Amino acid sequence: MNEVTSRIDLNDFAKSVNSTPKQVLQNMEELSKTDFVRKTGGGYGITEKGRTLLRAHSDVPEGMEFVFYLGIGEPTSLKAKSLKEFYEQIKTADIHSVEFHLYRNDFENWIKAVINDNTVAEEFAKIRATNEFGETLREEILKTIETKYHLSPTG
Repeated sequence: MNEVTSRIDLNDFAKSVNSTPKQVLQNMEELSKTDFVRKTGGGYGITEKGRTLLRAHSDVPEGMEFVFYLGIGEPTSLKAKSLKEFYEQIKTADIHSVEFHLYRNDFENWIKAVINDNTVAEEFAKIRATNEFGETLREEILKTIETKYHLSPTG
């Protein structure tokens, strides 16, 4: 759906997502209950909440992934190609890696430059200013992303 940028016939859309028109309509009805899409005239349109969620799931350009390090010259095996992956990696990353990146402004800079979200970058700066460490720090970062991008803490 994130690739559809203009009006499209229901049958054409159903075909493009390997579904039937009836299944598409059922899915759209369910999505409209969550405020990700809304009924507009004879069709459906994506809401701002829906655009935000799609942005979280969209891959960043190749070479712009976030690579987690424990320290300078100490990469981990964790990498994030989207904000959703970044969120999931924060959940399991070694807490020293999370602290390392937050206090070097790495998260803030990546969010600004690659995700193009100054609001979340500013929230990360506020978290950094609290001088929190450990799991409290991780929880604050996750909560910030969950709130803005409508991501679920359970998956």
